Amino acid sequence: MAGTAARYLYLARHGEASPDQSELSAAGLRQAALLGERLRSAPLTAIHHSPLARAAQTARLVRGQLDGVPLEESELVGDYIPYVPERDELPPDLADSTLDFLALFSPEELESGPPLAQRALAEFTGPVDGDEPRHELVVTHNFVVAWLIRDALDAPKWRWMALNHANAALTVIRYAPGRAASMLVYNDLGHLPPELRWTGFPPELRV
Repeated sequence: MAGTAARYLYLARHGEASPDQSELSAAGLRQAALLGERLRSAPLTAIHHSPLARAAQTARLVRGQLDGVPLEESELVGDYIPYVPERDELPPDLADSTLDFLALFSPEELESGPPLAQRALAEFTGPVDGDEPRHELVVTHNFVVAWLIRDALDAPKWRWMALNHANAALTVIRYAPGRAASMLVYNDLGHLPPELRWTGFPPELRV
């Protein structure tokens, strides 16, 4: 009878995009290739990616460094707002700025994202059925990376906000049976040279 095994979820934000977001910039192309080199030794069994061009292109470039790992497009890891908090959920000193930020998005964007976010949790988190650990990569966007990290840390749902992930940075979460989720790697840029690090990150947070 099959049991359950650990899932290793590798999370990467797409490489730096062109100004119109239609493709990767020259820096983004290099970032994606170097991310692929970083992952050559990882026993990945699948690469899931957002439907948007900048993530799909990143995933294809990563896969080009690997042997036969299948690519799978998924709307669950697209670019969306994963959770919209009510004012009383937020710390009083953060409520105005948080709600002002969310007001920049359309009602349709605020309504369509949360159901996808819940489905993403069901699809990509927790241990897996069977006896073999599963290693899979998700190439996605900043908000979805933040949402999955928030869930792994069992933080309040609104706390996906202000968690930033650099372009082509790597995070790895381990979900083992009978254990809390474990953050093995977070926002790791070690595979990128200094000139390619921290893109997509607010300047004041670059260290």
